[in-house]
Amino acid sequence: MPLPRLPQLRALQRSAFHTSAHTKALSALALPKAEQISAHWKGTNATGGLTKNFIGGEFVESHSAEWIDVHDPSSQTLLTRVPQTTDAEFAAAVDAASEAFKTWSKTSIVTRQRFVLELQHLLRQNADAIANSIVLEQGKTLADAHGDLLRGLQVVETAVGITSTLLGDKIEVSKDMDTYVRRVPLGVCASIAPFNFPAMIPLWTIPMAAVTGNTLILKPSERDPGAAMMIAELCQRAGLPSGVLNVVHGGVPTVNAICDHPAIKAISFVGGDRAGKHIYDRGTSNGKRVQANLGAKNHAILMPDANANLAMNSIVGAAFGAAGQRCMAISVAVIVGDPSAWTSGLIERAQALKVNGGFEPGADLGPLISPGARDRVTSLITSALDEGGEIILDGRNFKAPEAYPYGNFVGPTIIKANTSMKCYQTEIFGPVLVILQADTLDEAIEIINENRYGNGAAIFTQSGATARRFESEVNVGQIGINVPIPVPLPMFSWSGNKGSVLGDIGFYGKGGINFYTQNKTITSLWKAEDAIGNRASVDMPTHH
Repeated sequence: MPLPRLPQLRALQRSAFHTSAHTKALSALALPKAEQISAHWKGTNATGGLTKNFIGGEFVESHSAEWIDVHDPSSQTLLTRVPQTTDAEFAAAVDAASEAFKTWSKTSIVTRQRFVLELQHLLRQNADAIANSIVLEQGKTLADAHGDLLRGLQVVETAVGITSTLLGDKIEVSKDMDTYVRRVPLGVCASIAPFNFPAMIPLWTIPMAAVTGNTLILKPSERDPGAAMMIAELCQRAGLPSGVLNVVHGGVPTVNAICDHPAIKAISFVGGDRAGKHIYDRGTSNGKRVQANLGAKNHAILMPDANANLAMNSIVGAAFGAAGQRCMAISVAVIVGDPSAWTSGLIERAQALKVNGGFEPGADLGPLISPGARDRVTSLITSALDEGGEIILDGRNFKAPEAYPYGNFVGPTIIKANTSMKCYQTEIFGPVLVILQADTLDEAIEIINENRYGNGAAIFTQSGATARRFESEVNVGQIGINVPIPVPLPMFSWSGNKGSVLGDIGFYGKGGINFYTQNKTITSLWKAEDAIGNRASVDMPTHH
């Protein structure tokens, strides 16, 4: 059977969206948001239509024969269809970026700065629309979706300082001889973003690549591309020339094309272990610079002297916020001493959280991204029972809210376990907190250091000496002292380590500047005695 033409396909998708309303449909709160997105944005759709590629400054419909359905995680309603970008479309995007690099790399630093100044203004103006898209496609609560955008916006605002942060070095190394260093752009770069931060991660890369003079190929997650398409449109409105930013879609074929194309010089990736290792190995074998943030298992130590209210509220918020779908979520609480003094308080606070659709007032956490993610999380919870653990708060059979019978919901879950269990060894990426017990601070630190991941860790204590010991001896990249999620603000750089990172240059901040530039060192000699025309002559010429 021949495939329907694009107009026919769009009509079929609109029909499916509306006829499904009797079974699986957007909530009364979500539907107007979806209709507003479809009506006002060029590249994305939230009422069953097609997501477009953004190539050479144009939003273009793909001619792909393969499409990926994006569903609302709260209701399973079809929101949009994402193309598996064709080889020709991908090549066109890289060609557009390569051509744009010829002029953008030579554009003045002040012009590039002006772009991010305007972009941050437009992002603030359109924050509600972007957050709505995140809630619809990813399932976050509305407040958390705004936080997703805000953390990316902070990178945009920090990139405004490029006129200072891109300054080079210069010194006179000998009489009349200077050596100076210029930071020059790499060329065409690529960014592969994850589903859990559909606005923040594109905004980690777009401003850093652009202000340093590079062009960029962005591949959003095929699960929730809407926020990235909105950001691309805002970049265009902010004056970014055609071809400087291009957005392509798809799964493994698009990722492999990014790794293999000789014109792409660097790849920035955030996501899981398997994909990250594949991208790092394949990209670096093709001579590309690669930064990859992978999985995590972040611990928080609860000391007997900790401020109990602060500690328990912080742990519960960091473990269950965003339904646990954060690479910096606290997924392990290491209780030093008697755990009984803590567990009842943690359970009480976790049970008080409101699990609901993201647009619902007062919702604390929403659904997981997909039915497959829900099944994976519940399977890992069950594995704890099989291995002798104790589920002291069980969210596997969470009763979905009446308005969302088809949602991918898992309730907050707390498990007493040990370090040999699968639920501890594996990144669950769901609303699950594993509790371990340690007799001493030394034992708690040893648990963290023996874990293969190294994104972050926190300690809750009122002892400065204890905090100092923890800070000095724990081997992770980002440390919180009475702070549960110590992600550095973008004037610093992301600094995860061990198995959480591949590549040796961090995201955003100084690391971002280093990732998107290479040094060019120039040594010049201009002898002073060779200077001519040092003094103007006022004498009448005699021609002799």
